[in-house]
Amino acid sequence: MAVCVAVLAACLTIVHRGEAVIITRLGDPVRVITEPGVMFKMPAPIEAVNRIDLRLHSLSSGLQDVGTKDGLRVLMQAYVVWRVSDAPEQLHQFLRAVRNDPDTAAAQLRSFTASTLGIAASRFDFASLVNTDPRLIRLAELETMLRDQLQAQVAGSYGVVVQQVGIERLTLPTEALTATVSRMRAERQTVAQQRIAEGTRIASEIRSGADRDARITIANAKIEAADIDAKARIEAADIYGASYRANPDLYKLLRSLDTLDQVVSDKTRLILRTDSAPFRAFVEKPAELKSSAER
Repeated sequence: MAVCVAVLAACLTIVHRGEAVIITRLGDPVRVITEPGVMFKMPAPIEAVNRIDLRLHSLSSGLQDVGTKDGLRVLMQAYVVWRVSDAPEQLHQFLRAVRNDPDTAAAQLRSFTASTLGIAASRFDFASLVNTDPRLIRLAELETMLRDQLQAQVAGSYGVVVQQVGIERLTLPTEALTATVSRMRAERQTVAQQRIAEGTRIASEIRSGADRDARITIANAKIEAADIDAKARIEAADIYGASYRANPDLYKLLRSLDTLDQVVSDKTRLILRTDSAPFRAFVEKPAELKSSAER
């Protein structure tokens, strides 16, 4: 009974979720099982079970000194998320290439990532990797290029699928850092000058508008004042005309006094004949007053 149980146990194997099983018979692959469950096989050493981990793995390239398209140096570190393909032919390739050792596969991927990182970075300008304007940064494009190039290198040779590649660290050597700080300072100065110029332009427009409004207001006020003055002169002329018609002598006297008021101040000293206008008003009376005095 115990022998039967032992033989039965040797013929059964369990396939877990997240793994694939390759059954080899005398060293040659004969079956690939990717669905979880219980399977039968011939007992060892006739058939052997090779379990392949299908879960996601990750690795880091470490800091790599790479050159940009415009000749500057950048220290860049990428991460790679990968897994073994569940396609039967890819599983066979993984088993043959690295003898089902994920660490060996990771080491190969790390080496490929370091070399591919230098090639991909050389296609981008420094300003596409480090920039104060997020719209000019092309890291996502760089990451896509890295993933595609890595996938092309390892898919057929190692049976590996590259799920994701990302830049996890990006720093600068001392000389590149100095150049970056200088460039950023120049960009900030350019932005500041643009904003100052814009502010000056807006202020000039505001001043021009205010001056224009002031000129219009003054012109309108002058026109209105001229209208008022003209009306006043007309009214004054009417009043003078009425006064003249009512009493011509009194009118002449008042007009002479108005003229004297305009040409003579408090400190004016004049020596003039009094028998000529308008100074005759000082010594002569209106005709009506003279008539009354004579009576």
